[in-house]
Amino acid sequence: MLKRLLPLALATFAVGTDGYVIAGLLPSIATDLAVPTPAAGQLVTVFALTLALSAPVMGALTSGLDRRSALLIALGVFVIGNAVTALGTSYEVVMAARIVTAVGAGIITSAASSTAAAIAPPERRGRALAFVMGGLTLATALGLPLGTLIGRTDWHITLWAVAGISLLAIAGIIVGLPSVTLPASSLPDRLRPLKQGRVLALLTVTSLAFLGAYTLYTYIAPALRDATGGNESLLTLILLAWGVGTLAGNITAGRLVDRHDSARVLTCSLALAALALALTPLATRALAPTLAWAAVWGVSVGVIVVPQQHRLIALSPAAAPVLLGLNSSALYIGVALGGGFGGLAQQWFGLAPTELGPVAASITVLTLLWHLGTTRRPVAPTPVTPAPTSASPEKSKA
Repeated sequence: MLKRLLPLALATFAVGTDGYVIAGLLPSIATDLAVPTPAAGQLVTVFALTLALSAPVMGALTSGLDRRSALLIALGVFVIGNAVTALGTSYEVVMAARIVTAVGAGIITSAASSTAAAIAPPERRGRALAFVMGGLTLATALGLPLGTLIGRTDWHITLWAVAGISLLAIAGIIVGLPSVTLPASSLPDRLRPLKQGRVLALLTVTSLAFLGAYTLYTYIAPALRDATGGNESLLTLILLAWGVGTLAGNITAGRLVDRHDSARVLTCSLALAALALALTPLATRALAPTLAWAAVWGVSVGVIVVPQQHRLIALSPAAAPVLLGLNSSALYIGVALGGGFGGLAQQWFGLAPTELGPVAASITVLTLLWHLGTTRRPVAPTPVTPAPTSASPEKSKA
């Protein structure tokens, strides 16, 4: 099982490093491209929005392929996008390259998750999803701080490193992953679950949770300037603490949702995130409390994805690929809105980056209230109809 899951985790690690590291490099990118920091932050917004919108379309176009082929094509596009980003010398070129990269990333995340869910036995599905999605959280623990450290001299080098990781993922998938065939689905099939209230309510929680997180996280480097004094090594240390916390939260979430109610796991995570974000202006004045704050906030963020995936799969295991793809889109819609909202709040209302913390906390509290309201609301158990197909999924076709 480990041999099959490891290349999937490596692929999501590449996606996570690529998506997260821009936040740590934002001041350098803004200076190099001669744009304001909020404008550079829109690179995160456009990447996330493109990923969210393109994922269902590209998922439908590639649904007839076995998951190994789909992942290899997506990783190829991802490598090309990162190479062009690394070669970019203007804001326009870098923005276009981020769009191309996002198209590949959208397929990778959903295909890796659906493959993990297909090859794992039901009693270990939560841990399998946590392991594969752990690539994203490991990216925050190692990829983000290392990428920020590497990018101190030249941020382009970090993108070359991401392209190299992607090539390793390609090699691992070729060698270690068998062909996994799942039912094909058209774009209408993929969007059909949005008509069901329960699915839409769960996806809204995902979007709102990451809207809150990324309202602050996109601008984490300038927000921590008081704690770091502009020292990039100290910034790397804080990002490492945040990433280790996120990884710990992800690992813990996998075990918790296999043993406890997923909704309760998510409730605790959102409450912890709201508290951490509310304390941002107080907790980030000096290095020591900032390290503790970053670790606690990281734990809360690391928990969110796994219980959401688990709850969606529980609605209809047969429709897992479609539902996980929609959840990935919902996540990145939240990321895009958070990055855009954080930038606009600074430009329109004159907020300092640190002051985005309480704003993000307010959004997270609203997310928690929505989650509690929709969880307690009685909902008829209407199964999500998977895409019609005459073929049955082959979990491990050689």
